[in-house]
Amino acid sequence: MARLCLTGGTVYDPANSIDGEIRDLWVEDGRIVEPPSDADWKPDRTLDLTGYVVMPGGVDMHCHIAGPKVNTARKLIPEEKRIAEPVRRTATTRSGTGGSVPSTFATGYLYAGLGYTTAFDAAVPPLTARHAHEELEDTPIIDKGFYVLMGNNHYLMQELAKGETDRVRNYVGWLVGAAKGFACKIVNPGGVEVWKSRGSNLHGLDETVDHFNVTPRQIIRGISQAANELQLPHPVHIHCNNLGMPGNWRTTLETMQALEGHRGHITHIQFHSYGGDPDEQSTFCSEVPKLVEYFNTHENITVDVGQVMFGETVSMTGDGPLGYYLHKVMGRKWYSGDTEMETGCGIVPITYKNKSLVHALQWAIGLEWYLLAEDPWRIAMSTDHPNGSSFRAYPQIIALLMDRTRREEILKQVPTEVRERCTLGELDREYSLNEIAIITRAAPARMLGLVNKGHLGVGADADVTVYAPQADHERMFELPRYVIKAGDVVVDDGEVRSSNVGKLMHVSPEFDPDSLPHIREWFENHYTIQFNNYAVSESYLHDHEVVPTNKATQ
Repeated sequence: MARLCLTGGTVYDPANSIDGEIRDLWVEDGRIVEPPSDADWKPDRTLDLTGYVVMPGGVDMHCHIAGPKVNTARKLIPEEKRIAEPVRRTATTRSGTGGSVPSTFATGYLYAGLGYTTAFDAAVPPLTARHAHEELEDTPIIDKGFYVLMGNNHYLMQELAKGETDRVRNYVGWLVGAAKGFACKIVNPGGVEVWKSRGSNLHGLDETVDHFNVTPRQIIRGISQAANELQLPHPVHIHCNNLGMPGNWRTTLETMQALEGHRGHITHIQFHSYGGDPDEQSTFCSEVPKLVEYFNTHENITVDVGQVMFGETVSMTGDGPLGYYLHKVMGRKWYSGDTEMETGCGIVPITYKNKSLVHALQWAIGLEWYLLAEDPWRIAMSTDHPNGSSFRAYPQIIALLMDRTRREEILKQVPTEVRERCTLGELDREYSLNEIAIITRAAPARMLGLVNKGHLGVGADADVTVYAPQADHERMFELPRYVIKAGDVVVDDGEVRSSNVGKLMHVSPEFDPDSLPHIREWFENHYTIQFNNYAVSESYLHDHEVVPTNKATQ
């Protein structure tokens, strides 16, 4: 692979305590290397980055870009494809559709065009893992992986109800490894199963799941414990019960408390931070300060935001009852799906309107989280793409965080009650470039346990983004000057110059093989496919990397 020398750039690398220092970087074989001492070391290419801002490649730790639900969303909104700006074919790129749910290869190009080099799909049923792997292989440039859905898995609920912690741990280890996934994902624990069985939902952590005699609290505790005992690089990734409902902040706080010292990641926290009466929409308000107070003092918890931005998008979620709720609220077309013993799905087109009090509060609540969280190392940028907005809105969000005046301009355009029902208008914090580098790069990489991502130290993957500094931060972050992936210049002044596939990142947890006969027997009695056909073999994967568990790195 090529040798590359990046000279004179102003480097922001928070993981290595570099905050706007002029540095040179050397790249060889796709990695950052020590400054060469050998006079014969000659770069194949030198980029003079004097006057430019240099950061690690962006890391999106929560998005929806692959798998059956994403394809279903594409089919559900064909009208968007007729009006969305397409990704045009060039000598390097294939043509593709854009919009809120871009095609696979367009997704890779668009992420790279923003300076993002890594992204994780947040919710894949293990039964559909092969489909997701095929789509990820068709997503160029970026490195990627996915989280395995298991919060409504029948085997797990059965064994959790019995208190069989060893079986739970072994099954979680086997399931993540069989799917070639990266982490454990819980969505509306127990509630999706209740939706599938009787068209209802669960609202409290101590309500019982029909037929299983298990509660959401037991599911959260059991799977978080299993993920920690398996020492997975990323802890349990939790989509709480009652997403989107007024008053759900109490459920979110209970979920944080239920972790009781275990590591846990609460995802798209904006959607879980609402006050008010569930039966009275007019009481809808923010309760971010109460949640942030707990979050700031409990380092075992990390979050990503799930920022809402105004415009057209589509909700796609493993939370089946939420999909139906949104269908009833929005009056839009709707899809609901069921994946055997594993999960459900709901898809609904959405238009977020700045003149809607609820939508404007959702926008403000996400920003409150960014601005009130004291430790940027435990909060990551996300839009829950495409649920809150497209990932293409990240430059707009960055601009809002860095410029209070821009926030004030939007507050003047939304209903005046927004100021009364949240604290955003009182917050004057403005993010620095270093803090932006943390929440978009260093922090999500650290939360994911990716030791070679999110920084520019020796040994790191040579994923680098170069920006021309501008007073208009949105413009600055939407058009990088260069994007370098594994030492290869993949974007040059807005043009995609290379479309390599990128790596798949997954884990291979250790578990007791003596647990497999019990799993096999249960599986053969309940699933419509045979046990031997379920697991995804490594031979099926494209270029991939097994990320070590914490145990393996000790």
